[in-house]
Formats: sequence, structure tokens, C-alpha cells
Amino acid sequence: MFEIFPGNYPWNLAVNIALNTGAHITEVAEACAPVLAAAGEGEDGGTEQFFRSWTALADRLVERAEEAEAEGYALTAGALFARASVYYLTAERLQSRHYTPRQDAYRKMLDSFEKGIVLGGQNCVKVEIPYEHTSLPGLFVAAEAVTGPAPCMVHYNGLDSTKEMIYGSGIAHELARRGISTLIVDHPGTGEALRLRDLPGRHDSEHWSAYCVDWLEGRADVDPERVGVMGWSLGGYYAPRAAAFEKRFSLCVAWGANYNWGELQKRRLAREGSRPVPHYWDHVQWVFGKQNLEEFMAFAPSMSLVGVTEEITVPFLITHGAGDRQIPREYAVAQYETAVNSPRRELKWFTEREGGVEHVSADNMPTATAFISDWVADTL
Repeated sequence: MFEIFPGNYPWNLAVNIALNTGAHITEVAEACAPVLAAAGEGEDGGTEQFFRSWTALADRLVERAEEAEAEGYALTAGALFARASVYYLTAERLQSRHYTPRQDAYRKMLDSFEKGIVLGGQNCVKVEIPYEHTSLPGLFVAAEAVTGPAPCMVHYNGLDSTKEMIYGSGIAHELARRGISTLIVDHPGTGEALRLRDLPGRHDSEHWSAYCVDWLEGRADVDPERVGVMGWSLGGYYAPRAAAFEKRFSLCVAWGANYNWGELQKRRLAREGSRPVPHYWDHVQWVFGKQNLEEFMAFAPSMSLVGVTEEITVPFLITHGAGDRQIPREYAVAQYETAVNSPRRELKWFTEREGGVEHVSADNMPTATAFISDWVADTL
């Protein structure tokens, strides 16, 4: 993994995710330069300096984008807005929920992202999936060169990611090129659902999955018999859980295994393994709507696939970086070994030879997106 901040895993992870979701390396180097010393204060210290540097870069790109748009250069403006959205999200993601400026940065990210999509003429539309008393925001990327209803993958976030980040990975476009649509969802506990609609996370991902499948079944351009589910990072728990109990899904992909996330929290309390974001314990309480660490730790055991993966009766792919510092290798093995009722199960390790050895292949996402897309296309 590219480690511009020696010894600071969460900051380095953020930089690598940015580089793999649309950032430009020269602009990234510019944003990192003023905070190199601050990174030495640890993963929690210096995050506000990180925020100011990255949002300053994003603000400048927005100014340039607005100038290009005013001059009639929509494609140029779209590209600038798109990169600005990556930088706003990178800045926002590392902050404590109590840091008020992150709210403004998040809204700027949404605005920049939408302008990037529209002005750039990209194959992506914002959608709303009816859910309980409200709706779940999503992005729909349509299959290319398909006549009639196409298969579709539903893609879930991890603990600290958003639909815009998943879109930036390119997975939806890889699937579209293979004739498969993608619905990327900000489900409870993530993205807009958490930040703007106060929907905390929950362990039973089949609950919101039912709403997603209902919505897809109402679309004439989707084949309801070929709808799969996937997720990265903590989505590697959400997607298998959904496939186990929402039987309308026809396949499942865990982009990063997450077999017993509840148990992992005890290990993290013991300082075992790396954490994805600064201010970690406050972050997980926010995501799941818990008032204190004790309440969160009482909830955490429900986030487990023990006794669940046996219920998966569809093809099941698990990918895992051989050098993943967040999720233990044994969790990938356990997911595979317990999915005994899947008619086609596969565990793919990404090694140094092909790249993608870090958590959800954050060091080389194209390796993962290509492999996963090929597997899904073959299966569907």
C-alpha cells in the first residue's frame, strides 16, 4: 500500500481509497504535504488539519469547475466536480461526528458528485428506494448493450464508506460493460441514510434488502430472477446475511470477508489489528445509534455470521486481501468452510503477484473489480 504517512494506517488507507476512486496523485500529494508532520501525532490527532488541507483542495477544484461550466465546457467541469467530491469525502470521512464542519463538507460532496455525474454525462442516476417511513438513497448504473431486462447486483457499503465511494471504485461500470446493472445503496448506518436521515445501522440486513428487491422488481429493465447482492468491508457481513435470509437474491459476493465482526470488536479493544477510521469507538456508536461503549459492545455480538452462512443456498464468492490488516484471514476461511449449502462457493485470495493485498484491495482496486465482475458475469 502507498504509505505517505509512515505508521498511520487509517490516514494511509484514506489516501489509497481516494487514489482508487478518482483522485489524481499530484493533487493528493498537494493535500498531504501540509499534514505530514501532523500524521505523526497518531490516527486521532491532526485530523482537523487533514480536513482543512483536503477541503481547501476540493474548494479550489469547485471554483475551476464553475469557471469551466460557465464557459460551456461541461465535460471538463464534470471531471473537476467529480474529483472535488472525492476530496471532500476523504476529508469528511476521517472526522469525529462531533466536528461540525464535516456536515458542510458532506453536503458539498453530494453537490459536487451530482454535478460531476450530470455534466460528465455518466451512466449513473440518483434513485430513492422506499423504506419504512422514508427512503434509502441509491445510485443506479444501467447495463450496457443489453436488450430487455438485465441482471442486477445490489451493492452495500462498509462501516465507514458511502455509495459515492463504491461508485468511484469502478465496480458498477465493470459490471455494466458485462451487461449487468448495479444498485448502490446508502443503507441504514451509512452515507445519507445515517448523516441526513438519522437511520442507524442494524444487524438484520435482510430487512432493508427486501425493500431493495421490491424496488428492483418494479423496474422493467431488471430481470428479477437474476438479482445478486454484494458488499465490501462490513458489507462482507451484510451481503452474506442478506443472501442467507432474502431468498430472492440469486448470488452473493463478499468483497472482504467479515464472518464474526462482533467478536472482532473485543479484539480491537485489546488493540489487535488496525482500525479503518480515527475516533473509532465513537464512530461505531454513531453508526449503530448507541449511547456509550457498553451499549455498543452489548449489541456487537449480533453482527455475526456464525450459524448464518449455512443458510446461503446460492453461488457465493469471497475475496480477501492476503495482507488484510483489519479483518483476520481466518474469517475468510470460516465464511467459505461454513457455506456448505452454496452450490458454487469460491474463496479468492489477492496476493502480491496480482496486487490488492490490503483490506478490500484498497491498494489495487482494479484487480478486485475485474475479478469480481468476471465471476458475477459467469455466474449470472
